Amino acid sequence: MSTLPRQDAMRQLLAGIADDLQAYAQLYELLQQQFQAALRHKAAELAAAAEAISSLVDVMQQRRALRVALVQRLVGPSGNMLQAFALLKNAAREKMEADWKTLELAVLECKRLSKRNGDLLVEQYSIMQRVLHGEEQIYAPA
Repeated sequence: MSTLPRQDAMRQLLAGIADDLQAYAQLYELLQQQFQAALRHKAAELAAAAEAISSLVDVMQQRRALRVALVQRLVGPSGNMLQAFALLKNAAREKMEADWKTLELAVLECKRLSKRNGDLLVEQYSIMQRVLHGEEQIYAPA
């Protein structure tokens, strides 16, 4: 990585952000599919969504690790994205800052959907356990 020219590092950084914007749009759709499958108790669809989500997240995690390395190459070991964007000319910097903000919002939305899906699945599991095994205590002691 340290032999990568700065211009190429910046190009890779910007391309990775663009790729992640597309990936988060895909993740959003997959999380919606997962939710619908859970609501309808469609095990095969739920499994397929989980596999697709897992694969996509693995790729996104690799891109995030590369992004960290590229930022460190561009602005030093404690650098951040805004410092890297500051190396760009005005129009390019403004676009990348806007794209980064959009990406941050997409991350937050996908986290929210993931939590929603997890909460639904946990509740369904809890209900199923009560149906199969009964309540631990139907009446609480007085």
